[in-house]
Amino acid sequence: MTFNRRQFLGQVGAGSLAVGALAMLPGAAHAAGETVDVAELLKPGPLGDNQLGDPKAATSVVEYMSLTCSHCKHFHDTTWKPFREKYVDTNKVNFILRDFPLDPLATAAIMLCHAAPNNNFFPMVDLLFAHQEKWAFVEDPVSALLALSKQVGFTQETFELTLKNQALLDGVNAVKERGATVFGVNSTPTFFINGARHPGALTFEEMEKLLA
Repeated sequence: MTFNRRQFLGQVGAGSLAVGALAMLPGAAHAAGETVDVAELLKPGPLGDNQLGDPKAATSVVEYMSLTCSHCKHFHDTTWKPFREKYVDTNKVNFILRDFPLDPLATAAIMLCHAAPNNNFFPMVDLLFAHQEKWAFVEDPVSALLALSKQVGFTQETFELTLKNQALLDGVNAVKERGATVFGVNSTPTFFINGARHPGALTFEEMEKLLA
């Protein structure tokens, strides 16, 4: 597998990812703070939900993100750790991370997170955000992703099989499509705090105000 970035976008996954190369899905205009049906929002997609904290907590936070999004990385780098320590790890918040890949490379990356050995979804997300510039904006993203994936237990064979997994791709796309068409997600990151929609890379202080 020696694709450059341009070839990757059209060819990796034996054509499978071309199915995932969707433009931003149009949805009804939703104002910041508008509330959606929480029960509907919390229904997991076909791949299940990637959740941290107490699933029965009174407060829920759902984030739709893309691993190639610089704004998502900024949130992850600046807000995620203190937010997780204060609210998620203490079981005050039920946190759910949802797929909304903005391009085929982000689709491939989140597929690898879902398939990470030993249920290492969140550690894989952490790893890819920490090294985003090393794989998301380079000429040979496949080799870069493979090298990072090996750090969480992938082999070249399991790496390639993951990128060709049509059922996994379909599951990722289903979450993205429902986010766009049902909940009006049209940018990343987008947060739903107890069902209220808040787009943008929120600061820790903004999160605290919204959770108060």
